[in-house]
Amino acid sequence: MNPPRPVVLVIDDEAPMRRFLRAALVSSGYQVLEAETGEQGITLAASHNPELVLLDLGLPDLDGLVVTQRLREWSLAPIVVVSARGQENDKILALDGGADDYLTKPFAVGELLARLRVALRHAAGQKGGDPVFESGELRVDLGRRQVQIAGREVHLTPIEYRLLVTLVKYAGRVVTHRQLLREVWGPHAGEQVQYLRVYMAQLRHKLEATPGKPRYLVTEPGVGYRLRLEER
Repeated sequence: MNPPRPVVLVIDDEAPMRRFLRAALVSSGYQVLEAETGEQGITLAASHNPELVLLDLGLPDLDGLVVTQRLREWSLAPIVVVSARGQENDKILALDGGADDYLTKPFAVGELLARLRVALRHAAGQKGGDPVFESGELRVDLGRRQVQIAGREVHLTPIEYRLLVTLVKYAGRVVTHRQLLREVWGPHAGEQVQYLRVYMAQLRHKLEATPGKPRYLVTEPGVGYRLRLEER
């Protein structure tokens, strides 16, 4: 028996975009639910409990940020924002508000599908609670607090380790500067982005073969960082 196809809820008021997304998703093995308003999307999410939500920010009745906040009151389903709003502040607000990822329209189908796979894998990982994280040659044993690259153990300072573990926690997702500062240094860390950049540079020099062209610790310009997941 084939496993059930994951259900993706598309919340977008543009009919051509919904048709485009439906064709791409159905051909890739997903089931699709569609909503053209925020309220309709929230209702469908509550009644069908989808595995993932694709959300446009520019809806006719509710701002997508409000929809994200309302969904996050009770749903753990990954939310991937697909929006024409490409400003850094829009991305930061969406990600800090509970979205898992952000794609700016127009985007390539391949990139969209890759982001969805990462989001679904991360959601499954949250349920499974695997104490060992692996991506490519990077291995983080959370139980033993041990980090390895290509089988070689890497020694990190306590702050470097906390920074890496936070990125592992949200692997595949963009983590904003503010969120990293809050989780690693505490709620009063403020906006010390330069401080964060210093530690990220140190971490890259220990984990990346070419720190200037990182394989794992990827910068999302003006927004934050992403720990890239390499598909096996």
